[in-house]
Amino acid sequence: MKNNKFKAILLLIVATFSLFALVGCGSSQASSNKEKTVKIGITGSDDKVLKAVAKKVKKEGINIKIVEFSDYSQPNAALDQGEIDLNAFQTVIFQNDWNKKHKTNIVSIGSTVIAPMALYSKKIKKVSQIKEGDKIAVANDATNEARGLTLLESAGLIKLDNAKVPGLKDITENKLNLKITPLDAAQTAKSMDDVTASVVNSGVANDSKLDPKTAVYREKITAKSKPYVNIISANKKDKNNATYKKIVKAYQSKDIAKVIKDEFHGYEKPAWNYKVLN
Repeated sequence: MKNNKFKAILLLIVATFSLFALVGCGSSQASSNKEKTVKIGITGSDDKVLKAVAKKVKKEGINIKIVEFSDYSQPNAALDQGEIDLNAFQTVIFQNDWNKKHKTNIVSIGSTVIAPMALYSKKIKKVSQIKEGDKIAVANDATNEARGLTLLESAGLIKLDNAKVPGLKDITENKLNLKITPLDAAQTAKSMDDVTASVVNSGVANDSKLDPKTAVYREKITAKSKPYVNIISANKKDKNNATYKKIVKAYQSKDIAKVIKDEFHGYEKPAWNYKVLN
């Protein structure tokens, strides 16, 4: 009788221990399988580079959900309102201008690419062929217009004052009396039949199948290019988020640099690889 009672107690202890062990294992497995979803806003419909980053961080339990927006005004508004966690579409100067105008606290948590602008033409092949009174198109939004005018200055076509974000009013010298025409950024490539040359940003040039090797003049990457570095942005309160830092680290890697090279064929370059930009 005593032996039976002892066996019963022993079985109860073993069963109880096994139950706790199973619960513990189940909890551990559930924890290890729990993914952190991070919504990242972009403009456009396809970002093969970010998809490659998403594949990398998936192994670390991070699930990137790409949220597409149709224009530049939406991703920062969505970030500020908490609809997305990060965005990856803008330059430093665009972000600074947005914060100033909209009273937001959006910050950069890491650089992605530098995308040099270029002067394209169907009518000339070099800057020296630009003549008196020729028409030159530039993008009409404040930051891209400033960048386009700075490119024209570096090409020796105009001179600007010291404005941080120069506009047409800041041109101090235009010896050839060039007719500089601001257009919607998306129209700059399409305008090439109507102008002598057009300053086109890399995204539009890529979409329009323009070959950067045939550009009349390309923006040089120097310390002055820092405001035009593309970035991953977060709300200021999330700038030290460990998960977001893992995404930046995954992006700034050799294999992603190769994806950028293969995908953009020189339109865009890994910004973190340029000491002058860091």
